[in-house]
Amino acid sequence: MTDEFENDREALAAEHALQLLRGDELRQASALAGSDPGFAREVARWRGRLAPLFGEVEAVDPPDAMWTRIEQATASAGNSSNVVMLRRSRARWRGFAAGMTALAAAFGLILLERPPQQPVAVQRPAAPPLVAMLGDTDKNMKVVASWDPASRRLVLAVAGDMPADPSHAHELWVIPEGGKPRSLGTMAAGKQMHMRLADALAQLLQQGATIAISVEPPGGSPTGAPTGPVVASGSLDKA
Repeated sequence: MTDEFENDREALAAEHALQLLRGDELRQASALAGSDPGFAREVARWRGRLAPLFGEVEAVDPPDAMWTRIEQATASAGNSSNVVMLRRSRARWRGFAAGMTALAAAFGLILLERPPQQPVAVQRPAAPPLVAMLGDTDKNMKVVASWDPASRRLVLAVAGDMPADPSHAHELWVIPEGGKPRSLGTMAAGKQMHMRLADALAQLLQQGATIAISVEPPGGSPTGAPTGPVVASGSLDKA
């Protein structure tokens, strides 16, 4: 297998990766990629080289005057086989030249913009889990609320008597220190409940915040604030 043949295959793989082929050449390259694993790997390598760069810069077309000069030069050179081949592939190589221009610009941007040294990421310690013991006015514990800031998961374990009432719902609230109550949703029936909170609510569950349960109409408070009696509450503290 000659070096010229290998060079032709590599050029064809590059053109196929750049999507410059049309008509019979495209069909030939697609068939070759499907039947020749080596050629398919070469196309994949070209796509892998080019993919990170195409998102960095926009394609740049060569100036029209360049193609005018090329056409004048080929017209005066006669009908040699090299000139005929060049004319036949002119549209394809225009696109190839544009792609190479974009790649050159991308490499230039990478060299200019790359910082001399990447900053070292500082690993901050994870916030510790918090626990709230929710009791009533008689200090009888009814619910244990465990909050894991890393996973934004709140686990409720019902320890006391939380009777089910179809005409009412138990709604869970977080009250930041010095802030207003924010609903965490209504509680489902059962002895344990898992809730994964959105970032806006998760940020409110800090040490010292109060977790409370109120009795509300079915579906929760219609006002966005507790309307019924608070049957259990407790503050979050380190586990």
